[in-house]
Amino acid sequence: MTFGKSSLAAAAVAGLLLAAGPVAAQDVRIGALMPMTGDLQAFGPSSLSGIELALKEINAQGGLLDGRDLTVVVGDTQTAAQAAVDAAQKLVNVDRVVGIIGALSSGNSGPVATSVTGPLGIPQVSSASTAPVLSDIDDNDFFFRTVPADSLQGVVLAQIAKAEGFETVSVLYINNDYGEGLSTAFSGAFAAEGGSIAANLAYEPGNASYRGELQRAAGDGAEALVLIGYPENGVAILRQSLEGGFFNSFIFTDGMKTPDVISAIGADFMNGSIGTAPQAVADSPAAVTFRDAYEAEFGELPPKPFIDTAYDAAFVLALAIQKAGSTDGAAVRDALRQVSSAPGVEILPGEWEKAKAAIAAGDDIDYVGAGGSQDFDAKGDVPGTFAFWAIEDGEIVTREVLAPKM
Repeated sequence: MTFGKSSLAAAAVAGLLLAAGPVAAQDVRIGALMPMTGDLQAFGPSSLSGIELALKEINAQGGLLDGRDLTVVVGDTQTAAQAAVDAAQKLVNVDRVVGIIGALSSGNSGPVATSVTGPLGIPQVSSASTAPVLSDIDDNDFFFRTVPADSLQGVVLAQIAKAEGFETVSVLYINNDYGEGLSTAFSGAFAAEGGSIAANLAYEPGNASYRGELQRAAGDGAEALVLIGYPENGVAILRQSLEGGFFNSFIFTDGMKTPDVISAIGADFMNGSIGTAPQAVADSPAAVTFRDAYEAEFGELPPKPFIDTAYDAAFVLALAIQKAGSTDGAAVRDALRQVSSAPGVEILPGEWEKAKAAIAAGDDIDYVGAGGSQDFDAKGDVPGTFAFWAIEDGEIVTREVLAPKM
C-alpha cells in the first residue's frame, strides 16, 4: 500500500481513510489523532509520515494476523481538547478502529484517554504527549506513549542551560498540562543546578499580545527566556519579545523545534537559540535503520521531533495485535508490554516478517524503537534520551544526545 504526501495531508484534514484504493472489509483499521490544524499543525503531517512508513513496511511484508492489511483513519484534533474527543469518538464508533495513535498534545490525549479510549477499552499510544500528569490518569491501563515524560526532559533542559552559562532565566509556558509539567520539572532541576528563576509565568494561547507577560519576565536579571510552547503562539511571543527589546536569547523545548519558527522570525534572530527534544541516539542500529528507510521513501528526514516515535507507535501497536492474535482491545493492551520488553528476539524497525515468524514460533520478542527504548512500565511510560539542539546558520542541528542525570 502506497501513500502520497499530498493525499496524506488532504485525507488527514478530511478525516478520510489513507489507502491506495477502497478499503477491504478484512483490513484492520487503526486511528491517528493528529493536529492537522491549530497550534501544533507544524507536527501533524510529519508525524503522519512516520505512521505511513510503518504501515507500508508491514503491509509489504505480508500484513498482520491472517494476511490482512493495516490501514489508518485520521482525525484532526485541531490542537483542541473537545475537537480531539469528538474525533476520537468518531474513530471508535463510526470508523471502528481497534487502536488509536495520538494525540500529540498532552491536553488532548488526557481527555481522550479518560472519556473515550479508557472507558471503551481501545488501546491508545501517543507519540508526543509528554506531560507527567498523564502517568497517573484514570485510563484503565489503555493509555501508552512512545515518548518519555517531561519530568525527564525538564532535567536535561536545566542541565544544558546551566552548562551553557545561564545563571538566571525566566520561564514562559503555555497554560496546559504540557506547559505546566515541563515548567515545574525545569524550574526544580535548574534550581538544583544552582540557577535562579526570575519569573515563571503561564500564557494563554490565542492572545493578541503577550507584552505584559514578557515585561514581567524580563525583570530581575533574567538572561534568557525559556519558552515552553507551540509554534503558532510561540512565534507571536518571539516577535513581540524582539520588537519590545525584552529578550534576544531563547531556550526552547520540543514544542518549538521546527524550521517554521526560524522561517517566521528570521535566522539572524534565531541563531544561537538552544533547546531539547526527545531523540534516540543517532547511531543506534534502530535509529539508523529507521532513518535510512524514511529517507529512501520521503527524502531527507525533517529536523522535527515525533516522526520516529509516531513510527514506533504504529509498529508496536501492530506487533501487539499480531501477538494477541486478535483485535480485542484488552488482549492488544496486554500484548503491548509483551512485544516491547526484554528478554526476547530483538526486533528493529522494518523487521515485520522477522517479528511475525518469531511470534508464530512462540518466541518472545523485544521491539527496539526508532525513537529509543519502548519498554513500557506499569504506567505505560518509557525511558528516553534527549537531543541538545541549537539553531546555527538558520538550521536546526543536534549537538548531543544525552540521558538525564538524576
